[in-house]
Parts: sequence; C-alpha cells; structure tokens
Amino acid sequence: MTRLKGAGSGPLGKLWKEVLEPIVFAVVITQFLATLVGVDGVSMMPNLRDRERVFVPKYETWLHKAGVGDFSRGDILIFKPAREAADRAPDLTRPGPFGLWTYRPFLIKRLIGLPGDRIRIENGEVFVNSVRLDQGWTTDYWREQGCWDTQSPLANQATSSIGGIVPDREEITVPDGHYFVMGDNRTAGGSEDSRLFGPVPLRDIAGRAAAVVWPVVRKQNATYDCAAGQVAELSGDSVMNWRVLDRPEAFDALKSALGNQAKR
Repeated sequence: MTRLKGAGSGPLGKLWKEVLEPIVFAVVITQFLATLVGVDGVSMMPNLRDRERVFVPKYETWLHKAGVGDFSRGDILIFKPAREAADRAPDLTRPGPFGLWTYRPFLIKRLIGLPGDRIRIENGEVFVNSVRLDQGWTTDYWREQGCWDTQSPLANQATSSIGGIVPDREEITVPDGHYFVMGDNRTAGGSEDSRLFGPVPLRDIAGRAAAVVWPVVRKQNATYDCAAGQVAELSGDSVMNWRVLDRPEAFDALKSALGNQAKR
C-alpha cells in the first residue's frame, strides 16, 4: 500500500519549515498581532526619546477599523500622514532605494482630538470643545527648558498654512473617521503634526504605542538645547526604562469635563 509522505518530509516540506513558515509567522505577528517600532527624533520629548523602541498591539487597530472600540484622547499613535498632505508637501515623504520611488514614513504623536471634536489652540494652550486641556505633563518640562512655544503660528492655530499644506484655521472640527494629533515637543518647530498637515484618517493609523521596551535603562534627566532643537545632555541616575505608556491624567479630567458639559 502506498503511503503519502507528511508535509514536512520532502523538499517542499523542508522549504516550508525552514524558510517560508518563519516568514509567514513573522508577517502575521507583526501585521496583525503586535510589533516593535523605533522612535526617530525628538518630537515626542520629554516623554519619548530618540531611538527608544515601543511595543504596538496591532490587533487593537484592526478591531477599531472593523468598528470595535476606538482610540482614546491621550493615546500615542503611530501613523502615516495623509496621502493628500504628502502629495503637497515633499517634506512628508522619503526617497526609496535608488530613488525609484518615494514613501510616507511613519510618525508618532499623541491623540488630542476625536472625530467631531472642535480643536482650538491659543498661546500654546489647547482647547477641546471649548474646554482647556491641562498640558502640564509636557509643558512643565518645556517651560523649565525655557522654550515652550506660545508665539508661533503653530502655537496659535488649530491648522497653519506655514507648511503650505492646510489653510489657517483658529478652530477646526475633526472630520468623521479622522484624529487630531500633536507631538509632545512644544518648542517652535519641534513637531510636524495635525497643525501642519491636518487630521489623520483612521486608514493611515498603524497602531497605539502601549509600552517602552528598549533601552532597558536610561539616564533620568535630559536637558534640551532649544536653539539646536536636540537633546544637549543626559544626566542623573540610570533608571529602569521599561514602562507602560499610560494616558496622562489630564485626559481623564478632560473627559469628565466634557461629560459634565454635555449634561447641562
């Protein structure tokens, strides 16, 4: 009697087991379950530093895109700027290998406004549906460094034509299926975000940064060079860097205030 060989016993089985299976497994894991993303730059200082790596539960995003749950104000999102914005602003694209094509790099920013929210920015202060958001979790640091931006167009417009992408608007209403994001770096020119390229569509969001996993330890203090736009010095004790990226408490207070506002 002829016996069928098992899938792993022939050349094709060996190819699957040693080459294809690990690739398929890695793709499934990184695209649908979870992945790690590296932070590039200082737009999320002081809360995220350059070259830190964050854990992203990708399954959350797929659920949200399927209509199950939603992101929350205060989440840190990884996304690509809208294609329409990138088409009008070369600074939002990067050249591919040998210059054969361009691509939109992923950015990392904090979610400030949900669909339907009215966003206004005055003297560096952010208002959501006319309620002021306490930004002390980041502005305290920038005030201490001496470079909290309260004067530039980005500090006084919900959207600013300074980037040549969106028109000046003192207040905008976030469209359905979109999110308004800002970097925690509140220096002049410290972050390219929704103030420059407008709200981000859900289709372009890759996920939420849930935790910092690398490096294992970091220096406790970071001094920022406001003129150069970079970290000047790392000092102090080395502290454990593994941490969950919880939403600042100010967003819970904002949610409560908006809830009380709706009840009136």
